[in-house]
Amino acid sequence: MAYLCELGSGHNIYLDNQGAQTTITTMVGGPGQQQQSSSSIGTGSWTAPPEMYRMPQGVILKITTAQGEHFIQVQGSSTSSMSSAPSLSSAQQMQMSQIGGMPAASSVPPMELMQPMSPMGSMPPMQPMQPMKMGNMEMSSSPMEMRMGNMHLSMSSASAQPTQPQAKVRRFCSQCGAATEPEDRFCSSCGHKLV
Repeated sequence: MAYLCELGSGHNIYLDNQGAQTTITTMVGGPGQQQQSSSSIGTGSWTAPPEMYRMPQGVILKITTAQGEHFIQVQGSSTSSMSSAPSLSSAQQMQMSQIGGMPAASSVPPMELMQPMSPMGSMPPMQPMQPMKMGNMEMSSSPMEMRMGNMHLSMSSASAQPTQPQAKVRRFCSQCGAATEPEDRFCSSCGHKLV
């Protein structure tokens, strides 16, 4: 047997007894959002319907079994077994409804379903950039050019990568160490044949 208690403002508590375990599920939520927390406490099989009391520090559940009475405190989504019986004289007893079984998380409470999205169509190919003109400045991308007043800059594929001037390689004679030119075949200082 399962029981439901509505605490208000989208906060519900579900109780179920399966064998020796009491399962307590708290659900808090509103449209588009829902949080659920479940815990099981070993109480034994119920011998009477559960009772629920509202207290300033939360909700107290009273579970009656063959082994005696068990008290469980629920604060928000956390549950804990109480070691001693609390004073329920000033507590407000809550209405509990018997339900067929514990509802699945996806079915309680029912929420508006989103319509499936239709697949996105293929994108058209990108068009080449059209020449731009702003005041006395013009730009085009093929070939890359920019004109502004009497200044003209152009970059074609051949000149896209500027070349660096070749650094002059210095060579030295392996025999005497004198500096030689790259085109020399013999050392001008000692006459040694250069490789």
